[in-house]
Amino acid sequence: MGNQLNISPSPHIHGKETTEKLMYGVVLALMPAFFASVYFFGTGAIIVTATAVVSCMTFEYLIQRYILRKPISVTDGSALVTGLLLALNLPSNIPVLMIVIGSLVAIGVAKMTFGGLGNNPFNPALVGRVFMLISFPVQMTTWPVASGFKTGYTDAVTGATPLAIIKEGLKNGESLSQLMEKIPTTFSMIIGNMGGSIGEVSALALLIGLIYLLYKKIITWHIPVSVIGSLGAFTAVMWIINPDSYASPVFHILAGGVLLGAIFMATDYVTSPMNPKAMIIYGCGIGILTAIIRIWGAYPEGVSFAILIMNAFVPLMNTYIKPKRFGEEVKHG
Repeated sequence: MGNQLNISPSPHIHGKETTEKLMYGVVLALMPAFFASVYFFGTGAIIVTATAVVSCMTFEYLIQRYILRKPISVTDGSALVTGLLLALNLPSNIPVLMIVIGSLVAIGVAKMTFGGLGNNPFNPALVGRVFMLISFPVQMTTWPVASGFKTGYTDAVTGATPLAIIKEGLKNGESLSQLMEKIPTTFSMIIGNMGGSIGEVSALALLIGLIYLLYKKIITWHIPVSVIGSLGAFTAVMWIINPDSYASPVFHILAGGVLLGAIFMATDYVTSPMNPKAMIIYGCGIGILTAIIRIWGAYPEGVSFAILIMNAFVPLMNTYIKPKRFGEEVKHG
């Protein structure tokens, strides 16, 4: 009787990773994009980011404390990440009250309504952003010109994003070659010297964040590479077919929120698939949907909608796209 077995439920192997460690790792990876946003948009970027972060953390605390009456988990970093991502998806001149409303939707509706972290089917920051885009379309599509701390918060000089310039110009019958003269150079788009949401403009800063996430093994390559690769392949085909009507794949990758979405939002643990094969299918779906919305849709940008659409298919992917079980018999034809 001295060799009794102790039986306990899974998991039987515990790793060193914790929710806090992973979330604060994402926060560190977002810092290059945040600092780039401050450099290009000045005080407005600081105000927008601080408002979103404080609002998201406050709403999570209040909802857990007074409505759900659950243990307080606001220090786990998830609300902080949601606030940062929401802020980085906004213009640098959007009014504070609208940011607070977007934060309430992101935390109160998209996250806590479903039971909090680990239960939400859709990315909370993107739900908040899309709600704001639908509710406040003028403010959400008024983009300050990047000019550092010369960029005022409420009186910023505004201009169109590269995607909007191409979309409107083609609609008005202008040629693509003429329109390309109106948009920033490839180098400017890489470093972030252009209009847009404060966190999506600097491809260089976002790629630094990607390298950090991969190095720390917080994410894998499957989703970012499949999103960027599928978008690039789809737009490359269209560009080869008719270069006078469709922009190059390099332009589509650098302009708008592709890198921010592919690296930081499509890879959200809760709302993305759990195995590599499903991740690649999921990422390809996002990339192709983004291209379709950009080229033929009403909006010049489509990343947010594409990710939310594919979020809805994640439960099906997790159910039906699974790796072979260890020891499973392989049937040969």
